[in-house]
Amino acid sequence: MDMMNAKPSEVRHQIRAGRITGQTSGMCKGYAQANLVTLPKDIAYDFLLFAQRNPRPCPLLEVSDTGERLLKYIAREADIATDIPKYRIYEQGELKGEYENVVEFWRDDLVSFLIGCSFSFEGDLLEAGVPVRQIEEGKNVPMYNTNIPCHPAGIFHGNMVVSMRPIPYELVPKAVLITGQMPKVHGAPIHIGNPEAIGIEDLSKPDYGEMVTIKDGEVPVFWPCGVTPQNIIMNSRPDFVITHAPGHMLITDTKNINLKF
Repeated sequence: MDMMNAKPSEVRHQIRAGRITGQTSGMCKGYAQANLVTLPKDIAYDFLLFAQRNPRPCPLLEVSDTGERLLKYIAREADIATDIPKYRIYEQGELKGEYENVVEFWRDDLVSFLIGCSFSFEGDLLEAGVPVRQIEEGKNVPMYNTNIPCHPAGIFHGNMVVSMRPIPYELVPKAVLITGQMPKVHGAPIHIGNPEAIGIEDLSKPDYGEMVTIKDGEVPVFWPCGVTPQNIIMNSRPDFVITHAPGHMLITDTKNINLKF
């Protein structure tokens, strides 16, 4: 299957059947991808408020009804418990394991939040001649914890996570312009250049994902990342949360062009 040009429903079917278990960068060109946070109803309002106060790392695309696994808007009939290649389970803020589906963990009190993902704008970057290194190298995008504080809400507090893409100096303005038109998938970069300024000590050691090559004449460019909630969860230590594994997204039926200004 040509994953870049495949239809989202076809890829989700392959994921549900267990035939695709890897990261989703570069799949289904032109369609938005989404991060997942699923947690009990009794803390769902706190997370909704957290997302509302932090729209750069947590731009909401859809919120499920309580206990409902099937989505209604961004990917009709997509099953939250089976249609992501890899999930994570957190208990009291500790990562307990990664799974290809979370059917056995599903509960009637769970509410799911689907959050925009920067993979969504990579097709637009490529069309404009801006390289996307992790696609070139077949890797997961490098992601880093930062010292950029998020606005707290209820039990949730902590710092932002960012994704990094090396961009040739002369193409940085183009990358900023293209991504700035897509606030529902994180928008423009949050930082350009010196990683130490945002608390990243060693670019070669991402906290999530894989390191990619930074060539001569390129600058690291950092975007707010939908893995931020996982850092927040580890800080805030709620009893039970399901998330996607970093880089393993829900591919939606929503076209990127519909998420632009």
